[in-house]
Parts: sequence; C-alpha cells; structure tokens
Amino acid sequence: MVERLAREVPAEFLDGVGSIEVSRKSLPHPVRADVFTLGECIPLPAEGDTGIEGIQSRTVLYHGSFVELASLDDDFDWRREAWETLTHELRHHLEWRARAPDLEEFDWAAEQNFARADEEEFDPSFHLSGEAVADGVYRIDDDFFLDLPFRSIPETIPFQWHGRAYTVAPPAGARLPAFLTVSDVADPPPGDLILALRPRPGLLGLLMRRSSGPPFQAVVPARPAAG
Repeated sequence: MVERLAREVPAEFLDGVGSIEVSRKSLPHPVRADVFTLGECIPLPAEGDTGIEGIQSRTVLYHGSFVELASLDDDFDWRREAWETLTHELRHHLEWRARAPDLEEFDWAAEQNFARADEEEFDPSFHLSGEAVADGVYRIDDDFFLDLPFRSIPETIPFQWHGRAYTVAPPAGARLPAFLTVSDVADPPPGDLILALRPRPGLLGLLMRRSSGPPFQAVVPARPAAG
C-alpha cells in the first residue's frame, strides 16, 4: 500500500529521498501512553555537498505503531493515516531542503499541546506555532486555539466560534497566561476549543510571562452573547 501511495507523489517532491521504507517496529512515545510515532524523516549524512542537492533523507513508516493505534480505534483508516504520515514526513524533507522550519515548529507545538492536556509544564505561546486557520485562530491536531492578548484578566471574555457570538466568565483566581477550555458551544471542534489568554506583547507582557509561573488552566461553559 505504501509503495502505491508513494507512486502518487509527484517525482519532484521525492528529490533527495533515498528510500521510503516500512518497518515492523512500533515507536511508542517515551512518556505518554497510547501515543505512537507513525513515521519519521531521517536525515542521511551529507558527503561534502552542503547545498540543497546534498540534503538526503530516508522516510520510515512504523507498521507496529499503526497496529497499536488501530487497536485503540475501531474506525482507524489505514490508507488515510498512511497517506497523511507519508506526506507529513516528505514535507519535513522538503522543508529541510528549503531551510524552512515550519513543520518542525508544528511538531514542537504538538508536543507542548500534549503537555497542556496532561497538565504538565508547557510554553504559554506554543499555540502560535500551530496551523493558522483564520485571523487569531490556530489548529493543532483536533484542537483549536483562539489567541486573545490582554493586559489583565477581564470579567467576561467575548469570542466567536462558527459564526456565533459567545461569552465566558473566567473562574476566580484566573491569571495570565491562561488556557480556558470552552464547553457548551454549538458545533464544537473534534478536539478542544481553547481560549488562549496571554499578556499583550511588550515589556509588561514579557515580565508577566517570566514571573507568573505555569499557565492557568480551567474548563469554562460558554454562553450565547446577548443579541
């Protein structure tokens, strides 16, 4: 199946790809249960040539990881997941050749999002490295983040989702930076909808970010905005 999928990729996207392989191994996350790496783009040592043509890599898909995740999801789509993994790793290769770090930043943001979900320490601006899907809206996997800079926590926070206006009331003790997971919206995203409240850019915001400790987190219900 992977060989067939690779033949669907335009040839110019495969320049410098030494091989596309399927390994029997699984690659579990070192910390998080039920998280497995499906594929990797592995750079190959360059011999003398440091230009674009000298950047080579091999792409590996881990069949064992697919098996593990399929056992957790009755609706696991092998072909779709294989295609997404293959093109994801080929994009890594293309960005290395173009000296563009966007995908590596996204992968870092995804790791930070795991930490947020597990209530571990994380960078309070990580969502800005996600996929920008609208003005001030970022997506990381199935989670959507509404980026909202403030000087301080307001009593109510207005926001829009899917064409509808809502407000939320931050809980007592909320402080910047804060990540408020919103419930009770119509047509919610497949994952979490999060209001990412961060200090406004500037010296005050920088000082608050350095001194405020771990980001505040809470789940808050949304209410339809008046009118």
